[in-house]
Amino acid sequence: MGWCAVTLWLCLAGASWAGERVLVPENNPKPEYPTALNRAGIMGAVKASFTVHTDGRVDEITILHSDHPEFTEAVRGALVEWRFQPWTADDEHSAQVRVVAPFEFRLDDTPIDANKWIKTWRCSDINAYASDRLQVRDLLPFHYTRSYLSNVFFVRQLPEAERLALIARFNRLLPSIVQRCGRFPATRYMRMLPKEIRELL
Repeated sequence: MGWCAVTLWLCLAGASWAGERVLVPENNPKPEYPTALNRAGIMGAVKASFTVHTDGRVDEITILHSDHPEFTEAVRGALVEWRFQPWTADDEHSAQVRVVAPFEFRLDDTPIDANKWIKTWRCSDINAYASDRLQVRDLLPFHYTRSYLSNVFFVRQLPEAERLALIARFNRLLPSIVQRCGRFPATRYMRMLPKEIRELL
C-alpha cells in the first residue's frame, strides 16, 4: 500500500552514447514501501545513481540523497533486481551508462474526495475486513484513512508534526475501533474516529 514513483534521468557515461538511444527496462520492480513508515504516515524521497552494463545488469549503486534509512534500503533492494534490455557496445554506444533515478514514497494514493467514500462505511464493513488474517493496522479502510490524511491538501494545510501525530493517535486507537465495531456493526465507521480526524473528513 502506498506508492513509489520513479523517473529515470540518463547521465551519459561517455560522450559517444547516442542521444536518441534510451535504456529499455526489462525488470524494474518498484521499491516496497516500508511497512512501519507506511503505517506511521511518513513520506519521503530517495535519489540513487547506478551503472547499467551492456548485458542489462545494474551495479555500483550509490544513494545520493535519502529522507529515511528504511527508504534507502527499499530502493537498494529494488535496484539490485533491475535489468534493462542489453545492447552492443561499439563506436556509437558506450559499454555502460550511469543513471540517476529519483524515487518518491507517498501515501496520497486516494482521490481527494475519498472522504465521501470513507463516510459511507459502516462498522460491518470494518468487521468484514477484520475477518481477514491481516494485521489490524493494515486493513484497507485504515490504510485509506491514513492516505486521506496524507493527501496533498492536508500536507499543505497541516504542519507535518501535527499530521504525523494525528496518524499516530489513529494507529493507537485501531484495536479499540475494531473492538467497538464488532459490538456495533450498524454504526458508521466515522463515529469511531477521534474528533479531530472526523472534522478533517
